[in-house]
Amino acid sequence: MPKVSHPKVVVTRELSNSVMERMSQLFDATLNRTDEPMDRAALAAAMASCDVLVPTVTDEIDAALIEGAGERLRLIANFGAGVNHIDLKAARKRGIIVTNTPGVLTEDTADMTMALIVSVPRRLEEGEKLVRSGQWKGWSPGGMLGHRIGGKALGIIGMGRIGQAVARRARAFGLSIHYHNRHRLPEMLEAELAATWHPSLDDMLEKIDILTIHTPRNAESENLIDARRIGLMRPHVYLINASRGGIVDEDALVDALEAKRLAGAGLDVWKHEPRIDPRLLALPNVVMLPHMGSATFEGRMATGEKVITNIRVWADGHRPPDQVLEGWV
Repeated sequence: MPKVSHPKVVVTRELSNSVMERMSQLFDATLNRTDEPMDRAALAAAMASCDVLVPTVTDEIDAALIEGAGERLRLIANFGAGVNHIDLKAARKRGIIVTNTPGVLTEDTADMTMALIVSVPRRLEEGEKLVRSGQWKGWSPGGMLGHRIGGKALGIIGMGRIGQAVARRARAFGLSIHYHNRHRLPEMLEAELAATWHPSLDDMLEKIDILTIHTPRNAESENLIDARRIGLMRPHVYLINASRGGIVDEDALVDALEAKRLAGAGLDVWKHEPRIDPRLLALPNVVMLPHMGSATFEGRMATGEKVITNIRVWADGHRPPDQVLEGWV
C-alpha cells in the first residue's frame, strides 16, 4: 500500500472544532463549515477530486457515485460506526478502502436506549408535556399511571457491543435478558449477562415485554419487524429502536399502536429522516427523539479521533485499523 503525502481530504459535515483544526494541520482538508448536507452533485465533485472522503450517515454513497469517483479516491473514512449508507461492494470493486469508527459510541447509545426503556412505560414524555401545559392539577392516586420495568422480560435483537451494554444496564433495573443473535454468545459472557439466547426471533417475540433493536440495517434486516412479527408480540409490549430507521416497518408500527396491539414505542431513528410520519406525531404513547443516541461531546470527539487515525495510518502506507472487511453486516 503506497504512502500518500499530505492527502486531499473532503469532510462532508461540520465536525467539532478541535477535530477540524487537527485535520487542517495534518491534511489538505476541505471542511464543510455550514453543516448543510452535501447534495449529490457536491458529493460527486468532491469524490472526483480528493484522496479521502469523510462522509456521515446523512450521505448516501451509492454505486453510481463510487463508479464515477476520480482515480485519486482511495479511502472513504466514515464518521460513524454504521456503513449501510455506503455501497461496500462498489467500493471494493474500485479498490477503495472503507473505514468506520466502531466502539466509541457504544456507551452513549446504550444510555439513550435505557432512557427510552424507562421513559415509555413510565410515560415520562406525557408527564413533562402535562406540566408544561399548565393543566396539571396536582398529585392523585390514579394520575399518570404507567408500568414498572423491574421484573419484565427485555428482548434484544443484536447482541454486539451496544446490545451487551444495554443488557448490563437493564439487569441493574431488574429486567430479565433475552436475545436473538445470528451467533450465540460464549457461555461465560452469556452467564455474566444472565442472558437467554433465542435462535428463533419469532419465538423470542412471543415471550418478551419490551423489545429493543441493535442490529445494523442491511438487506437482511430491512423491515425485520414487520406486521407479521408485530402480531407475534403481546399487546402490552413496548418497542424501542435506537439503531436504524427501516428495520421496523413504520406503517405496520403505526397500525399496531393505533389499534392498541402494542402499548407504546420509543424511537430515536426514522426511515425517512428528518421526515416523520405525522401519524406517529399524533400518538401520545410514542417517545420521539431526533437521532441523538450518540450525541455527546465525548463521543463526537472520539469518533473524529478515530477518523484521523484511520487516515494517518492509511496515508503512511499501512492498513487502517478500522477497515471494514468483506462480510461486514
